[in-house]
Amino acid sequence: MRVLAFLLLAAPAAAQPFANASQSRAGYTVTDTSPSRTCESLAAFKSEGLLSIQARVVAATADTPSHCRVTGVITPEVAFEVSLPDRWNRRFYMTGNGGLAGQAIDPPMSAERTPALATGFVHARTNTGHDAMKEPGGTFVLSNPQKAIDYAYRAVHVTAETAKKIAAEYYARPVAFSYWNSCSNGGRQGLLEAQRYPGDFDGIVANAPWVDQTGFTIGAMWNHRAMIDAPIPASKLPFVAERVKATCDAVDGLTDGLIDDPRACRFDPVRDVPACQAGADADNCLTAAQAETFRKIYSGPTSNGKPFLFSFLPGSEANWANAIVPAQPGGTSADLNLALGVMRYLVFDPPQPDYDFRTFDYERDPALMRRWSAVADAKDPDLATFRQRGGKLIMTYGWADQVLQPMMGVNYYEAVTAKNGRNTPDFARLFMMPGVAHCAGGVGPDRYDAVTAVIDWVEKGAAPASLVASKVTDGQVVRTRPLCPYPQVARYKGQGSIDEAANFSCVAP
Repeated sequence: MRVLAFLLLAAPAAAQPFANASQSRAGYTVTDTSPSRTCESLAAFKSEGLLSIQARVVAATADTPSHCRVTGVITPEVAFEVSLPDRWNRRFYMTGNGGLAGQAIDPPMSAERTPALATGFVHARTNTGHDAMKEPGGTFVLSNPQKAIDYAYRAVHVTAETAKKIAAEYYARPVAFSYWNSCSNGGRQGLLEAQRYPGDFDGIVANAPWVDQTGFTIGAMWNHRAMIDAPIPASKLPFVAERVKATCDAVDGLTDGLIDDPRACRFDPVRDVPACQAGADADNCLTAAQAETFRKIYSGPTSNGKPFLFSFLPGSEANWANAIVPAQPGGTSADLNLALGVMRYLVFDPPQPDYDFRTFDYERDPALMRRWSAVADAKDPDLATFRQRGGKLIMTYGWADQVLQPMMGVNYYEAVTAKNGRNTPDFARLFMMPGVAHCAGGVGPDRYDAVTAVIDWVEKGAAPASLVASKVTDGQVVRTRPLCPYPQVARYKGQGSIDEAANFSCVAP
């Protein structure tokens, strides 16, 4: 069997500089199809809204087969790339964008494209209509307000439509199956495809999806205001993380270094972390003000004295450096920088580049988010059309996510279940990952194969009963563990190594 090793798209570029380590493998059975025309002839391809197109043959390398690379621009500035292998498996595969997007089409991103081509998938991607090097953050709306809509959802849709037409032209056969696989903002893009354009993809893998972009923005401003009032030095995070683990690791019945479900963790930074002596500060204690900052982050934004949005959960503290806690004292966090791009340029119409986030009124100003929420948030739980046409959705989320609050994923899936009924798992499943950070990383097993799972679900009707995840350290697999369809959890059977997935089963909590 030929095998595909996909890398999930990295976390938002503005928030996380590291590439995602999660991998996917997919075998296929669709008969290989060869091109019916030359690659260069695709330069004459015509389609509505297509402003320019180029096509050239790319010679084979050690890890990439010879293929046809097509690039172009769809009105007004949606740049796209389609890579078409010499032997096609009749499948279309598309990956998305991190953060506020704008990633360049050139040079090609081999981590996404190479493994797809190597096993016969047509691969496509887009910059979502702007160049982040020229228009960073949300500033792209200043040159053309249409770019906001393109970023939010349109660019992915028109790219998918155009790419599939190009593939059909090149091979003289239509796409048999279409798949989406991406993380973070790319997960948001995938969910919006299911919600707005349910015919674009047969199978969608949305990893750590940015379901609620506006809610995240409110939360990031809340957290940084707490950090301004009482900064938490990044040097204290490892100690607090150890105190959380000591308090909550065994709550699930197994002491294994993982907090199975942080909602069951009753960690209190005042009670469970040593208090610094009066007038003193050290990395193995918290001042009263620092403990209060932790409490504010755990509680999330409040309005009228009550929490009204999701929060970050105990067990993610080791990952907070740079994301939530500024890398340098007095600096800004990556989460805040991303939130300010949303708030200043996308929430406000017209944009307010000088907006001071410290003036946000949590009693009154959440209403400011309504317009952009209706455009960009992926919160619509009505997936009836996607379901009716046979679409399958796999969502994953790390319980220790430090960029996007994990409960936005849980809350959305529960809303989908409430809207679509008790048979929701027949077409949509959520897999929560204990100890896993944003998209990947953290202490939990973070490598898993959701692409094969969604292909088998779409094409064979085989719903994933679990996903086997592995933790790799220094190139060696040190632990495997099943990821269970929510709300099920993995429980140790009582015999054998706790580092082997076979010794766990998925059960109701």
